[in-house]
Amino acid sequence: MISRLCARPVNSDVGPSIQLITMVDNEAKSINVFFYGLFMDDALLRQKGLNPNNRRIACVENFCLVIGARATLVPCAGRSAHGVLFSLTHKELDAQYAEVSVSMYRPEAVSARLVDGSAVPALCFNLPVSPSADQRNPQYASKLRELADRIGLPSAYVSSIQ
Repeated sequence: MISRLCARPVNSDVGPSIQLITMVDNEAKSINVFFYGLFMDDALLRQKGLNPNNRRIACVENFCLVIGARATLVPCAGRSAHGVLFSLTHKELDAQYAEVSVSMYRPEAVSARLVDGSAVPALCFNLPVSPSADQRNPQYASKLRELADRIGLPSAYVSSIQ
């Protein structure tokens, strides 16, 4: 963890003084990230050099899964997309989304609903433009169905992955 010192004047009866405040480097701070595609697999993330922590099954409401070459979420009123919430650092996310195959994904703020009903603010990486209807990747969809079933996502959701 990297710290930075910041000086700030403090008013006092004796005259101005300096108070040192330690701030934690944002790259070391863990944040919640909602994954809905093959990155739900913590073993895959570890192979890529990430250290996913605090794994929780979750869903995001008013989104649905669309699979083109890869997966993305698109707004869909009344629907839910299921996935996994992990804690990762900004540095890990920067490295992950610097890869050419996923560099076009952009972070969005979402509210992930856990199985206990509580809501957790999280980042979710989505494509800025939805895949066209003719973009299909049956192999990706098959791998995603297998992973979603293995990690225990709802069976009706798993069977809807096309």
